[in-house]
Amino acid sequence: MSVTYVGSGPYCYANSLAMILGDEAPPPAVIEVLTGSPYGMQLIGGRLPLFDPFGWDPELGLDAAIGLLGWECERVDGGTAEAALDRLHRACQDGPVLAGPLELGLLSYQPGSGKAVGADHYVVVLEVDDDIVLVHDPQGYPYATLQVDAFAEAWQAELIPYLKQPFRMRYGFTRHEQVTPVEALRRSLPAGPAWLAGRTDVEVPPGTLGQAAAAERTARLVEEGLDPEIRLLWQAFAVRVGARRLNDLAACLSSLGLDAGAAIAVEQARIVGGLQGPLMSGDDVALADGLRRLAPTYERLRAALIAGGEASPGA
Repeated sequence: MSVTYVGSGPYCYANSLAMILGDEAPPPAVIEVLTGSPYGMQLIGGRLPLFDPFGWDPELGLDAAIGLLGWECERVDGGTAEAALDRLHRACQDGPVLAGPLELGLLSYQPGSGKAVGADHYVVVLEVDDDIVLVHDPQGYPYATLQVDAFAEAWQAELIPYLKQPFRMRYGFTRHEQVTPVEALRRSLPAGPAWLAGRTDVEVPPGTLGQAAAAERTARLVEEGLDPEIRLLWQAFAVRVGARRLNDLAACLSSLGLDAGAAIAVEQARIVGGLQGPLMSGDDVALADGLRRLAPTYERLRAALIAGGEASPGA
């Protein structure tokens, strides 16, 4: 049985895009699935395990979701901090701006901030003046403010590995096609098996593994002694976002009548969500066992999506 999760969670880019699109936005759960994030697991560089597909990152995901929903926007980055702040100020005159990735650890209005930790984050910028940037931060901070210099430092995002140029923002959103959430999800279906199979058109650091291989190798890393920084990342972020993505995927697949795929996604969500307890208690035997139970589900999900797509009318 699947119960839709409603509650807090680190859905920063999905929530930010939903704010930008306003009344025409689908639920953030749909946006998250449209990004492709639930379709796999990766062990980046052989060290950093995350519950998203081999070669995937939020920038690829955002572009995919925006297009699938029938929208387009301007996307700019690079240059000096002064030039970027000027661009941001001018863009905000015409409406809110989706800014990111930013360095979460340098957003001064968040408790515990003050040090760059390589944690990516997205916010909606509402206003910029000579001194202050006003944002809606989906982490739980509406109308948060910070000094422009502090914002620029966070926006530079020097420790975010997938960001090629600093100061990225999206603005000027316009709709070129009316697409319902169900139709957007249907159009997104071919991307699921492609991510699960391991895309070859995306750049990854040497040693990166995907899906079953990532889960198996991560289980071995746990048994060898998981890096304390990785354990903290999993406790605070990776497991809960991974489980939520998979639960949302199950609901979206079910809405398309793809019950076999939905059942596997629910199974994955329960396994991933069930890792949080062992992580906190230090039960590494159970943690490794959960990862090994997760490993074969990725190929099962890929096969179910392919079979479901062939049988589904209009797919």
